[in-house]
Amino acid sequence: MNEDIKQSLKLFIVLSRAHKAITEQTNTFFQQQGVNPTEFAVLELLYHKGRQPLQKIGGKILLASGSITYVIDKLEKRGYITRENCPTDRRVTYAVISEEGEKFMAGIFPEHENNLHELTSSLSNEEKDEAIELLKKLGLSIKDLSY
Repeated sequence: MNEDIKQSLKLFIVLSRAHKAITEQTNTFFQQQGVNPTEFAVLELLYHKGRQPLQKIGGKILLASGSITYVIDKLEKRGYITRENCPTDRRVTYAVISEEGEKFMAGIFPEHENNLHELTSSLSNEEKDEAIELLKKLGLSIKDLSY
């Protein structure tokens, strides 16, 4: 196997392991808070970006649209979000974070941020900036590839 290919394989393995380690830690935190990662992602989107059309949420949190209805239903039953019809387009329904959802996120989001900071503390700020730029470059270049 040529060295360039070995290096690409090694990069994939290292990225995968780093992603798995961070994901396992954050998922444990979400479970301790009584939500799953997808529910947290929806709440986080609504908490920071405000109301969102149901049809757009899946694309923003990288989830299949069929699963969104299920997640929205669960969050609505728990009182964390409400549905709002669009006054100008009957085909559009918005998900809106409720006061209870706001309180929930205000209570756990700072801890989530601190956990992520701790999980990435082995890197300096400069190294984080470099990693962000390199991973953005990688992600954007892959979008340009077609198989």
